[in-house]
Amino acid sequence: MGQSQFVSQCTANAVQAAAKTLLDGGLVAFPTETVYGLGADALNKQAVARIYEAKGRPADHPLIVHLHSMQSMDQWVEDVPDYAITLGRDYWPGPMTLIFKRSTLAQDFITGGQNTVGIRVPNHPVALALLEAFAQIGGKGIAAPSANRFGHVSPTTAQAVADELNEYLAEADLILDGGQCDVGVESTIIDCTGDLPRILRPGGITIEMIKESTGLMPRKPTEAKEIEEIRVSGSLEKHYAPVAKVFLDVVPIAGQGFIALSENKTPEGVIRLAEPNNTQEFARDLYSALRSADEMGLAEVVVEQPQGEGIVIAIRDRLERASKGR
Repeated sequence: MGQSQFVSQCTANAVQAAAKTLLDGGLVAFPTETVYGLGADALNKQAVARIYEAKGRPADHPLIVHLHSMQSMDQWVEDVPDYAITLGRDYWPGPMTLIFKRSTLAQDFITGGQNTVGIRVPNHPVALALLEAFAQIGGKGIAAPSANRFGHVSPTTAQAVADELNEYLAEADLILDGGQCDVGVESTIIDCTGDLPRILRPGGITIEMIKESTGLMPRKPTEAKEIEEIRVSGSLEKHYAPVAKVFLDVVPIAGQGFIALSENKTPEGVIRLAEPNNTQEFARDLYSALRSADEMGLAEVVVEQPQGEGIVIAIRDRLERASKGR
């Protein structure tokens, strides 16, 4: 496969060209506020198959359909509960994916053969401009998982996408460079097919925010085993892992990488990979720090996990999976 060409300046022309690339069956990697996504026309079976091929992703693993506005959702879904409309009004565009019963538009190659589909309106100017441009030329939605090989650390910069996927992309495919992602961990996934919202993957939209928006206490996956399990992105036990072995909450020793809040000192001989000042920075910097461990050829990384609620739940979820290896 040829090298992908970078579009470093996200000009209006570059975005229009990317929208046309998608409509023509190509792939476009683009920034969102969470991580970079690898997008294809959500109605093009061959193009979507190329996402799975480039990522090495299992075929029964569903993709999220990205839309430019909540109003476009109707054609993709059925049976939308009131609490989901409230969530969409409050937190879209934003780092939240809602799962609904699918319409006939959402086919098996998007849903992994399930009768549900995930919808998201991302909060990033480049992503929204691309989705808008795509809609204007007849596109219905962009299917996009994170722009990395399956099970690896998600990319939060365009360079990380190129490092990871260049050899799997075709000459016509594009990478839109929109700088570093703000949130840094993937969207919260909320199942909206039941009476109560159910969190299937924690992220930037927290339990507290869902409760505040809807007045309902969301179920966590562990509390809802009686409900049929819905397969969603990032739900496997091993995921988000660098080549380096990840250890949690132990004292690092010389030669190991170390990620911890800035108040934690770096022991002698330990390689500091990130020292965020707060949990928001921790989430934003986590994946790039794990990637830098691999770039430096480190065998082991120790992470001192932050404590608390909110985004910390998502950070700890990703690290638990990363610590299981690839």
